[in-house]
Amino acid sequence: MQGVTSWLNFAAAVRHESAPAKIKVTLRILREAVEDALMANTRVQLEEILPDDLGLTKIDDGLALADYASKRELIGAYISGHSLPWLVDLARRIVDEVRPDERLSAVVDAYLEGGGVSGAIKNLIFAANGPKPELVLRDAINNEVEITKNAEHCLVFDRPVPADGLTFQALVAWWRDRQQLGNLENQAVGRALHERLVISLAGNHAELQLYYAYNRRYLDLGFNIPALVPQVYLHYDPYTARSRGPAGSPLARQRKDFLLLFSERRRVVLEVDGSQHYSTGGRADSARYAEMAAEDRRLRLAGYEVYRFGGRELDDSPGSGKMLDQFFFDLQARDQLR
Repeated sequence: MQGVTSWLNFAAAVRHESAPAKIKVTLRILREAVEDALMANTRVQLEEILPDDLGLTKIDDGLALADYASKRELIGAYISGHSLPWLVDLARRIVDEVRPDERLSAVVDAYLEGGGVSGAIKNLIFAANGPKPELVLRDAINNEVEITKNAEHCLVFDRPVPADGLTFQALVAWWRDRQQLGNLENQAVGRALHERLVISLAGNHAELQLYYAYNRRYLDLGFNIPALVPQVYLHYDPYTARSRGPAGSPLARQRKDFLLLFSERRRVVLEVDGSQHYSTGGRADSARYAEMAAEDRRLRLAGYEVYRFGGRELDDSPGSGKMLDQFFFDLQARDQLR
């Protein structure tokens, strides 16, 4: 009862005017909220709702549905081991598809107000390896983008990004369909996609070191971890620098080195800084550095996490590899605490 009481008090707090401005939604609080909302159903209803209405898969523990001693144990068999963003998406579906639940809605609202980037992910244009693509808004109302020129030099992920982020497995499934690779095994499809993504790094040694370090995680942890997406258009100015003239683009550097989508809200930008980021012609350029710092502030205020690596950090030494391995481990661990 103590756990249930904790989230009930939490839900009551976020509905009360005297609640703190920000209340942290933890994995435990959300799981207990989901469990309690589902407990309002009978056991017979749960045996239908969990696999059929919500499309959940039970953990493979060798038990039949009748073997679970309580409704809460049965629910746990379907929702255990998932991330916080996955549970948020499940909570939304419970409210929308099973039955309204004011307290569960309150916890979800508090999570959405608790940080990260607001808004759905609509366009993911990445792995650019040539001239800038030219875009038109095919449907401006629905924000439907069509590339009319230079489409061969970039990739467009044209599927909805799940609430719990973009995994390499999802990217591989998309690549399989895009390239019509049929029944080719996952590892082979992943290697083919990897080779295409490497091309977009144009032989940049430092960026390749970071990319290879992260790719080792696919071998160790499997494909169901966030995909490291290279050369992503985070901003887009339809005009070229030449057509803009002396005024220049109103947007800072439009293409980011790497993007990780841990969830629809937790978006992580990784930048590898060569000398061109802070110097001109081999001499320190304070204006260029100031532009970079201002862009970082703007992104962070929008909810993005931004991490920069100095190009000299990323060499062939064992220390560089260990540093990257530890960084990605710590970055993933932070996601488990959210």
